[in-house]
Amino acid sequence: MNTKIATLLAGSLAALATPAFAQTAEAPFSGLRVGAEVGYDHIRSGSTEDVDDTRDLKQSIDGVGYGAVVGYDVAASENLRLGAEASYSGSTAGRDFDNERPTVFNLGNVQADREIYVGGRVGFVTSPTTMVYAKGGYTNQRFTVTGSDGTVDLSQKLDTDGWRAGAGIEKSVGRNAYIGAEYRYSNYSKGEVDFEGSTPDTSRFNLDTDRHQVMATAGVRF
Repeated sequence: MNTKIATLLAGSLAALATPAFAQTAEAPFSGLRVGAEVGYDHIRSGSTEDVDDTRDLKQSIDGVGYGAVVGYDVAASENLRLGAEASYSGSTAGRDFDNERPTVFNLGNVQADREIYVGGRVGFVTSPTTMVYAKGGYTNQRFTVTGSDGTVDLSQKLDTDGWRAGAGIEKSVGRNAYIGAEYRYSNYSKGEVDFEGSTPDTSRFNLDTDRHQVMATAGVRF
């Protein structure tokens, strides 16, 4: 008897769950997604003032940005999507140390390291295979800052906090995959130097550093 009841209950639950699952699966651009991103990365001083007019200072760095992203989108209506996402990325932006012409944009001679981003996005589905969206959130970028007295080079880690805003387009490919393109702007306004070992980190200080990125995206939905 217990086996028959369990079988009937299981069948009833399956019957109830099937329509709900079908509705969720039929809503494009919703659910869990995992992807990768790669593209052009440009970081520069947010100030137009040259900090040292006695030398030709390079106040920007360029490179290739790359990373991984995970997100979840919910169908708020037939065409509206609300989502949250987090990413971990790196960049080749930087340059070889040159004390005669250092890279300075309110930080020093720098190399971009890892970036952590957490934010949300709002999307509008324009067709069963296309969605446009806007996004925004918190970003933390770590830089390696190098100084030199001409003989000894000294490198320290600098953590910077700021915000990111962006917009993009996403296209579904097949049943679960997607590709897309995205532009985003980031501004870092606070920073602190992270010393190695037991040396305390510095107090947070103000800075003004801009970042522009154009990224290609690709991933899968589950």
